[in-house]
Amino acid sequence: MSLETAGPQLADALTILRLSLHVFAACVWVGGQITLGGLVPTIRREAPQSLTGVARAFARLAWPAYALLIVTGVWNVAAMHVGQASSAWNLVFAVKMALVVVAGVGTFVHQRATTASLRGAAAGVGTLATVAALVLGVALAG
Repeated sequence: MSLETAGPQLADALTILRLSLHVFAACVWVGGQITLGGLVPTIRREAPQSLTGVARAFARLAWPAYALLIVTGVWNVAAMHVGQASSAWNLVFAVKMALVVVAGVGTFVHQRATTASLRGAAAGVGTLATVAALVLGVALAG
């Protein structure tokens, strides 16, 4: 065995593309929610008339990122041998998929809510589901 193949190997170009797109989309979707959540109190205080415009601008970035997460997530699963996965992996994968749906629904409800209490609750549900799905995605990577 040569030293060149004894340890970890670099991913092939298609795997690099697939995973990079998935991580990039997660950065926009997850990081954007957390960043915007941190900025909202300041925007509300300093420029309340801008809040709706800022939220709409973020949505124009976030929803395509969510769609890219779905597409690259399907691509990730298609690239794996999931038939050989353990029952624990399959369970975590199922929970992650449920959380991805909850994250999307929570964010959608947040955007459409007409009361502050529903908007806040939906934002909390969406963000918690998003972060939990991210953590489970890391666990699935093995």
